[in-house]
Amino acid sequence: MKRALDLLFSVIGLIVLSPLFLVVALAVCLDSPGGPFFMGPRVGKHGKTFWIIKFRSMKKDSEGKGKWNVSDHDNRITRVGHFLRKSKIDELPQLINVLKGDMSFVGPRPELRCYVDMYTEKEVPILDLKPGLTDWASITNFEQFKGFTQAKDPDAFYLEQVRPLKLRLQLYYRYHHNLAWDLWCICWTVYKVLTRSPKLPHGVQKIVDDYKREKKKEGIEVVL
Repeated sequence: MKRALDLLFSVIGLIVLSPLFLVVALAVCLDSPGGPFFMGPRVGKHGKTFWIIKFRSMKKDSEGKGKWNVSDHDNRITRVGHFLRKSKIDELPQLINVLKGDMSFVGPRPELRCYVDMYTEKEVPILDLKPGLTDWASITNFEQFKGFTQAKDPDAFYLEQVRPLKLRLQLYYRYHHNLAWDLWCICWTVYKVLTRSPKLPHGVQKIVDDYKREKKKEGIEVVL
């Protein structure tokens, strides 16, 4: 059932959004050389590598040539790229990944191999699921670029603050997901995009609050 819905909604999404895709693709190409799309390796279900598709928001061939986690001041980001990242429009071509079966609408966000290699035995079950366009971690860290921008070292900030909470929320999804849960997550994602509200579902908020308390005892103020 989940795959059938992924196919249905990805096809509808690509058809409905095709005029926007054309406009964004043209804007990206006019802004800087390198084509409209970025394709980069990510880790999918069962640890298999696939190529994620996004609208290109950085200069051509920039990934891996600097920090993995990009602040708003990173000079690799193009002028159009700043808007695409903040609006999340750069993520829309992942509908193609959903159509191909590499991803689902809801599931743990796809990760770089270097971070997956750090998984503990407890965290490896995250790879039992297809990665998704959205998940509870995405909703919680909806504007995480702000934290990257404020941090002296975005990669260290990701490892010390963002990643531990992200993994907790992905494990929470791993052991509680079902079709109704996925639809609820999609509704919350739409709500976040439209309102930018800091509100979270009760269960997710509890995980976030517990994490913040733990970090506060360590003298670390969590930025979300």
